[in-house]
Amino acid sequence: MEKVVVSALAISVRRIFFLFIIFLTILLIWAILQPSKPRFLLQDATVYAFNVSGNPPNLITSNFQITLSSRNPNDKIGVYYDRLDVYATYRSQQITFRTSIPPTYQGHKEVNIWSPFVYGTSVPIAPFNGVGLDDDKDNGAIMLIIRADGRVRWKVGTFITGKYHLYVKCPAYINFGNKAAGVIIGDNAVKYTFTSSCSVSV
Repeated sequence: MEKVVVSALAISVRRIFFLFIIFLTILLIWAILQPSKPRFLLQDATVYAFNVSGNPPNLITSNFQITLSSRNPNDKIGVYYDRLDVYATYRSQQITFRTSIPPTYQGHKEVNIWSPFVYGTSVPIAPFNGVGLDDDKDNGAIMLIIRADGRVRWKVGTFITGKYHLYVKCPAYINFGNKAAGVIIGDNAVKYTFTSSCSVSV
């Protein structure tokens, strides 16, 4: 009986040691590869509608089409974008609905470009933000933040990690007071080009 117990204990110890070696190997490979976060860039935004209504002004109707690019800087690690939702905020308050980007895989050094519509109809906002937004628009310029929140996984060879939260924040300075700052598209839309990169945290 004692021999059986000792034998079972030895097998358990060997299994734990084997799993520890596998875990340590993965950890060492991960440390050597030193994965870098994806790099995002908000390239442009075409504004089709942007109106504040209500008395006091607390409802916003907007319609943008943005061009958002993502680059995987790693040469040995791929990125799975399992979920990515894009929306706009003003003074930390969400002013549009979330638009989902289809799940995708980004290979080594690859660049993905998405052009989703970000919009909202009569979205309620805090009264003080409504007043500020109306004032900013009358003054000719509004600073919006285009955000992307989602879940990503990393792929190293055949190994795929668990899911990580991804947070992207892109400044969008829209100069409504000077149409020459953008390119007029059709009758009412204006396309604005941006050069600043986005902040990314994982």
